[in-house]
Formats: sequence, structure tokens, C-alpha cells
Amino acid sequence: MSERVQTPPREGALRGLYRWVIGHAAGPYAWWALAALAFAEASFFPIPPDVMLAPMVLADRRRAFRLAAWCTLFSVLGGLFGYAIGSVLYDSVGKWLIQFYSYGDRIEGFHAAFARMGWLILFQGFTPIPFKLVTIAAGFARFDLALFVPLCAITRGARFTLEAGLLYAFGEPVREFIEKRLELVFLVFLVLLVAGFLIARYAF
Repeated sequence: MSERVQTPPREGALRGLYRWVIGHAAGPYAWWALAALAFAEASFFPIPPDVMLAPMVLADRRRAFRLAAWCTLFSVLGGLFGYAIGSVLYDSVGKWLIQFYSYGDRIEGFHAAFARMGWLILFQGFTPIPFKLVTIAAGFARFDLALFVPLCAITRGARFTLEAGLLYAFGEPVREFIEKRLELVFLVFLVLLVAGFLIARYAF
């Protein structure tokens, strides 16, 4: 009588993707993939670089703060590209991007906000508000570039360094929590992402 062989349960797509990201987080191209995502998110892409930064830190916590600095550098460079889109290419690329994200009727609100308190708006890079909207609007408003760069560096650096620091200090418990409750973590991430777009939509 042959014994019945038990087949292990098949992983869902979300957990499969998580395993793939963790598996490649220490790969030779991971740093450049993080750089590309940080650059793109600050200028035109909707997904924040945290989705790569966190797994890369969890894969090797010794490099947590180097990864945060790397992510900040390319986020600021991407912010400069977003600024250029708003100041030089707004009538073509900039307007298309703003309309793509359904903020065509909000750009004047962003412009007025920058005129009143541009330095404060730039700190929205620490929040879920899409950073690309901030950088494009800053270029559109011709916000002082000499202030734009250091403020971007401060706000993005603070966000990524805080995230990396927490993962450095509490890496294993965080990793265990994520792996046990991956679906919940993913849902919270989606809620924050949508909330950022809604705040930008209705706060200005």
C-alpha cells in the first residue's frame, strides 16, 4: 500500500512576489534598481521606493543607513527632474503627467500653496503625498532652486533614514510580523498610497 504524499500548499501571488523581492534584495543589481525606483518616484512613477528599501535593509541590516543615503540621493536627483518637468516641460510632459494623475484642476492650488509657504509644502516628501506632484508643482511655481534641493534632501533623507533606522533596530520582529501578516501589511500600504493621492487631491 503506497503512502499518500502530501503536497505543500501553494503560495499566493503576493507571498511569491515577496519571496522573490527578498531573494533578490542582496543581488548585484538591487542597488541600481532601488536608485531607478527612487529617481522615478520623485518625478513621474506612482510606486514609492520604500517597497524596495525595506526588503533590502531586512536582507542585510548592516547596510541600512548606506541604503537610506543612496535612496535619498536618487530621490533628490529625481526631484530635480520633476522640477525640470514642471518648469521647462510643463506644457508637454508636465501637463500630461498632472492630468494622468487627475490633478489638472489642482495645479493652480499647488502654485498658490508654494507662493504662500513653499518651504512647508516641500516637507510633504515625508508624508504619503506623492512626491512627484510636489516636485512638478515646485518647478511650475518657479520655487527657489537653491532652497528646493536642500529641503528635498532633508525631507527625503529624514523619511528614508527613519525607516532604515527602525528596520535596523527592530529588523527581525518586523520581518516576522511582515511574513506572518503580509496581506495586512500590503493592504495598509495600499491605503497609505491612496490616502496620499486623496490628500493631494483635496487639500489644495
